[in-house]
Amino acid sequence: MISVAAELAGMHPQTLRIYEARGLVAPKRSAGNTRLYSESDVERLRRIQELTTQLGMNLAGVERVFELELEIERMGRQMRALEHQAALVQSELEQELASLRRSMKRELVRYEAPGMALVPVPRPTRQPRR
Repeated sequence: MISVAAELAGMHPQTLRIYEARGLVAPKRSAGNTRLYSESDVERLRRIQELTTQLGMNLAGVERVFELELEIERMGRQMRALEHQAALVQSELEQELASLRRSMKRELVRYEAPGMALVPVPRPTRQPRR
C-alpha cells in the first residue's frame, strides 16, 4: 500500500503519487483500486530519493537516468546477441576453411620459381662420425 511504500522509501505518500503521475513508478492495482507496491517498486523509489536528495537531480534528470539505463541494458543484450552470432559465423568459417583445405590438398602443387623447376636440389652429405 502507498503508506507502507512511502515509509519504506522514506518519503511522503503524496510524493509517491507525484512520481506515479510522472511515470517514474507504476504500482499494480488491487480490485479495489488500491496501489500495491512491489519490492522492486520500493527499490526504485529509494533510487529516486537518492538521485534527487543526494545528487540534486530534478525529476526530469531522474527520468533521463532511467531512460539511459534501459538503453544501456538494451544495448548490452544486443551486444551479447551479436557476439554470439559472430562466434557462430566464425565457427562455420573455420569449418568451411578446414573442409576446403582437405579437398584442395591433393590439388596443391609447390610453387617453383621460373628457371628452378626440374633443377636437382643438392642433398647434404653426411660426414662420418668421429
